[in-house]
Amino acid sequence: MKVLFLGTGAAEGWPALFCECEACRKAMTLGGKNIRSRSSILLDGVYKVDLPPDNYLHMLRYGRSLADVRYLFITHTHYDHLHPDDLLMRREPFAHIMGEKPLHIYGNEEAIARIRSAVEGYSGMGLTLHKVKPFNGFVAGEFNVMPLLADHGGDRFPLLYLFEKNDKVILHGYDSGWFPDETWKALEDYTLDLAILDCTSGPLPVSKYHMSIGCVVRVKEYMLLRGIADKDTVFIATHFSHNGGLLHEELESRLNPKGIRVAFDGLEIEI
Repeated sequence: MKVLFLGTGAAEGWPALFCECEACRKAMTLGGKNIRSRSSILLDGVYKVDLPPDNYLHMLRYGRSLADVRYLFITHTHYDHLHPDDLLMRREPFAHIMGEKPLHIYGNEEAIARIRSAVEGYSGMGLTLHKVKPFNGFVAGEFNVMPLLADHGGDRFPLLYLFEKNDKVILHGYDSGWFPDETWKALEDYTLDLAILDCTSGPLPVSKYHMSIGCVVRVKEYMLLRGIADKDTVFIATHFSHNGGLLHEELESRLNPKGIRVAFDGLEIEI
């Protein structure tokens, strides 16, 4: 499975909208891996997690057509993870999609309701909406998918996703604090090949609703202890906020010695 990190920032991006803090000024000056758009990942070019406000930027930056995305998984309704108005651009005359390319969208009750409200009264977008619940698995294309419960404010059931294909298992685990007990229990049925984890708060001592460097390290240790991960599991931290203050190389200096990679916009790996 190929994983492309389209964006690796929190809701405000980095440099953040309207912000004049030192971390944002430094990121703007240094550029490169310090520039973080709103978080989303793309699996095998066809499966996408979340629909942030930076979809158009991602399309241009990586030379990808969103028409190729056939399966879209929404974690929750915060605006940096669900910008449903972009779906209106799938209809004529805004888009001329060649052939039948339906888009299957999966999300919790709030997410599906938000999308229905945004597209109500319009047609021709080729959308099929699927309401999913935590711990009720389903098949999407070539993937077996298991929605998990996140620790995050807002929606009644904020979601994480497990993706399984050809005996490879990926955990999409960002925008969550320390996982709820039910999620830890469900994870014990798997050995992860890739664990993608939230590190919004950087060095700050946070484990509720988001994770910090310390929390990510504890998650890795706990996964190894419980057999959810092993020596071959790849750990990647993402979803960074400028409020953490650490730029890319500083994050690497803290996380790499713990065996955890630091994601950046455009990072592509194969599992």
